Amino acid sequence: MSHRFDTQRLRGAVIRVMIADDHAVLRAGLRMLLQAEPDMEVVAEASDGREAVDRARVAQPDVLLLDISMPAMGGLEVIQVLRKDVPRMKILILTMYDDEEYLRQALAAGASGYVLKRAADTELLSAIRAVHQGGTYLHPAHARLLLNGMLQREQAAASQQPHDQLSEREREVIRLVALGYTNQQIADRLFLSIKTVETYRSRAMEKLGLRSRAELVRYALEHHLLDLE
Repeated sequence: MSHRFDTQRLRGAVIRVMIADDHAVLRAGLRMLLQAEPDMEVVAEASDGREAVDRARVAQPDVLLLDISMPAMGGLEVIQVLRKDVPRMKILILTMYDDEEYLRQALAAGASGYVLKRAADTELLSAIRAVHQGGTYLHPAHARLLLNGMLQREQAAASQQPHDQLSEREREVIRLVALGYTNQQIADRLFLSIKTVETYRSRAMEKLGLRSRAELVRYALEHHLLDLE
């Protein structure tokens, strides 16, 4: 085993790993797990976010195992800093949070993978090798979670009507325009200047993609915008 490890080290195939977690017992367990692998070597450890940044800059590991919840500096901020300072390093989140929002934020910040601590004994080694080779590691359940969240957001966006973009004041102005009020009457009714009314009116019609009062009346009728009061 040791001969194989030394051979791979000489060939430059050893993955240099850093562990950043605020639990000393967990770090010790991870260190034992990784050091037992012939193609992995733990080169640094950190117990908080600031220390993780400082030690990663010096150690320049291939892969950083990072808890998303860290003292002194949160994991997401650590990712953002180190993506600039150590761009070649891959960052693998190792966390207890099985949550789509954490997962999405970590990947958006620049993490290459996301592993739950409870699954570390079965997934971690594969995840380290995957991200080191330039891939992204996600458990199939997490991939589904991201996909479902994306689909839900797309469906919500698709179900929105153009008038959902209007402010409350813009909606009131176009309602009154559609009811036949003049700009002066709307200004008097809402205690606004005519210029302000014209601004609300033109901005609302631009958002709705309408060019004339007739189109506005038709749109208001079709979408029940005349029944707001």
